[in-house]
Amino acid sequence: MAVTACLTASMLAACGGNAAEPQASASPGGTAASPAPKKEISISMFDRGTVAAEEGSYESNRWTKWINENGPAIVKWIPVPRNEAQTKLNTLIASGSAPDLIWEFDRGYIAQLANQGAIQPIDAYIEKYSTSYKQYLKDNPELKSYLTFDGKMYAVSSVRMISSVANHGIWIRQDWLDKLNLKMPTTQEEFLEVARKFKTGDPDGNGKADTVPIAFHGNSASVLRAFFGTHENQWFLENGKLEFGRLSNRYMDSLAFQKQLFDEGLIDKEYITDKSFQRSKQFLTTGQAGIYLASWNVENEFMDLKKNLPDSNLVPMEPFSTKYGKYGLYQETPPNILTAFNANMKEDKIEAAFKFLDWMLDTGWMPLKYGEENVHVKYEGEIPQTIDAEKLRKEVSYANEYAIVSKQIIKPEWYPAMAAKDAVSQEYAKKKGDSLQIALKNKYRRDIAYSPTMPELTQLLATFAPIAQQIEAKVVTGGASMTAQTGMDELHKEWKRLGGENVDKIVNDWYQQNKDQLK
Repeated sequence: MAVTACLTASMLAACGGNAAEPQASASPGGTAASPAPKKEISISMFDRGTVAAEEGSYESNRWTKWINENGPAIVKWIPVPRNEAQTKLNTLIASGSAPDLIWEFDRGYIAQLANQGAIQPIDAYIEKYSTSYKQYLKDNPELKSYLTFDGKMYAVSSVRMISSVANHGIWIRQDWLDKLNLKMPTTQEEFLEVARKFKTGDPDGNGKADTVPIAFHGNSASVLRAFFGTHENQWFLENGKLEFGRLSNRYMDSLAFQKQLFDEGLIDKEYITDKSFQRSKQFLTTGQAGIYLASWNVENEFMDLKKNLPDSNLVPMEPFSTKYGKYGLYQETPPNILTAFNANMKEDKIEAAFKFLDWMLDTGWMPLKYGEENVHVKYEGEIPQTIDAEKLRKEVSYANEYAIVSKQIIKPEWYPAMAAKDAVSQEYAKKKGDSLQIALKNKYRRDIAYSPTMPELTQLLATFAPIAQQIEAKVVTGGASMTAQTGMDELHKEWKRLGGENVDKIVNDWYQQNKDQLK
């Protein structure tokens, strides 16, 4: 990569164009004028709990300092808990203390903010203040429709890598399968049978009934939904009409399956309150869990497991089929992070933000993704080669999302070359490549390119979502007193009470008018 020549072992200074800090210029009297002070902007980010104590915090660490030293703006980072991000951001917006730049992966949430007037259109500002990002949009025109609401652009984004299009994954202890003489499950019933044997068959060999067959991490309920070809926040075509995923028969069956796993003790009884998923992660890394519903990339957990149990064999697993057929796990749409501009942001800060975005897109993203050259990484042609996996993991892995736009490209076959040369790193690199290919092997069900975002819908969903989550929690944990059918009846009742029938009509009118653009 051409820009790697600009990264040295002694400092992480970006080179060229917007990447450089303003230089002093000669004044009319012949003396050097001081560079203009950098503007300060604030940006939200997800707190995923992965910054080591010795590295600092999400607000202040080696990378936040590097950004402020080398970028064209001073950035104040505002962390929000990953699993409560929208709730926290809504609170900040309501109190008038939201950051200048607000980002999410969820296009529906950005639409909600646009409809509420919490963010502002940026078309004119891109044209006026941007160079690199403006050109990037021209080079990647497929992004624009995802960033546009009611004819105006409200966010910036960059194209996802294939490794970022893949999202969820399933991992299973192959050594447990081998010990219990079980085959890799391919159907819903086989999956249940394997989980039951993992519970009762003492696969860890300690003579105790202490295994947790299935550990959850992140949005694992969405992993379960995907088996049934549904999702809680998507719209699907049924008999030529759009139906909200959370209200479908497929969704009810996925909820019934989740309840069955809970009732039979195949998942941790406390998973709903395990907001940070540290408990679930510990089950896996200490050898108590046999199946892990998580991301397709679980490098940190894999490394911790190998430290604790060197002979363990955690491998990626393909999704199993249900009565509805076989689907891929959740896959993302082309845009990566969607970053919106606070409605209260003044033009001088908007200008500073676009200078920052241009710099990040040009060169700033590379160290945040790969680390410092000759310290964390060296390059074999265009392939970044990790020098020390543990050092990279501790000092760099948490910095990934500071790069809110990037031009990163990674191919599955790169992983062994990118990884450190120790045996465990190479073992995981091979499995990581396999996992990515498995994650993309089966098509994820997405009947329309993106969901509708009209104000009536976003307002309804803002009220309906927390109610639905409470009902679903009761279904899963309520035993015989609360069936999946009872829960679905309540969901339909609440949807109707909140004006859902009218929204259904508006959504389907929108679909008929726009269906040629949604393929």
